[in-house]
Amino acid sequence: MEATSRPLRKLGFLTIGLFDESDPGPGHQATLRLIELGEQLGFDSAWLRHRHLQHGISSPMAVLAAATQRTDRIELGTAVTPLGWENPLRLAEDLATVDVLSGGRLNPGVSVRLPTHWEHVKDSLYPDSADTEDFGYERVRRLLDLVAGKQASSFSGTEGVEVFSDRVQPHSPGLIRRMWYGGGGLRSARWAGEQGMHLLTSSVVKAEESEDFDEVQLSHIRAFRRVHPSGESARVSQGLVVIPTDSATPAQRARYEEYARARLPRTERPQGPARLMFAPDLVGSSEEIAERLDLLAAFREIDEVAFALPFTFAPGDYEQILVDIATRLGPALGWQPPADLVAGESAGPGRGRRVS
Repeated sequence: MEATSRPLRKLGFLTIGLFDESDPGPGHQATLRLIELGEQLGFDSAWLRHRHLQHGISSPMAVLAAATQRTDRIELGTAVTPLGWENPLRLAEDLATVDVLSGGRLNPGVSVRLPTHWEHVKDSLYPDSADTEDFGYERVRRLLDLVAGKQASSFSGTEGVEVFSDRVQPHSPGLIRRMWYGGGGLRSARWAGEQGMHLLTSSVVKAEESEDFDEVQLSHIRAFRRVHPSGESARVSQGLVVIPTDSATPAQRARYEEYARARLPRTERPQGPARLMFAPDLVGSSEEIAERLDLLAAFREIDEVAFALPFTFAPGDYEQILVDIATRLGPALGWQPPADLVAGESAGPGRGRRVS
């Protein structure tokens, strides 16, 4: 079946938030400045990815809480929070708090699986309950129920001068409608749709029914919408690595092209026991990238993106990439920046999305 083209409605970006282990402050500040820049450029959303026990953002909720006080419009999300590292009740409190601080701009994305390097971290993470913890979909259901305001305690009332609630506080009523699931497999896509969540699909999928990345991703999107209460209008955000070079220096272009070349072999066949498939990084002018995206059937069925920034680049590289995405690539894909942006910040109307 031919994919139909949807005009690009929401433009977002995803960053890992790298920092120097010996001096982590500047890296965290650079991430906050990048989110501020995203808002200034008109991006609809900025997303952070968890990196536990690494030199990337380990606590997105803390960073996003700071970002709420430095931005006014841009939506803030996680792509994704692995729930194996989280207590659903405590996470529900953090999510609601950040959503309140943001004025209702939080978009939490979650997933479930065993924590990375489980055998090495389980004694620190769950010293008394490692063998009984549930790392399946029920963990997400617990979080959804708590975010929705369902009972969290069998006690409520006044004790002395203290008042206790039987549900998570603060309660942010709209948050439950902004919960996303990061799925790389067909089963996860269907499950997310059945729960009425939104779907985050990225540059990594499982080679289950095909070894063609685009075919697999398209099947996930369609399976998700087939069972979702909203049907064809159910929200899907796609996250691919795109590196426009319109305003890049020759040195930057050379570095970007070498980065993509070094990662290309992993895209040629399924990797590891899980048979993971990776999408190639897209490097080139915005016009070239837009043409390549328009050839992807999965991309033509979505109207939201969270383009992933490469993990190892410098802050100046990220700024150049964001400026090119917002002023050239986005408009080339039919995206329009917010009307209240100062005239002249946008590159103007682009060529729009090609209908196949």
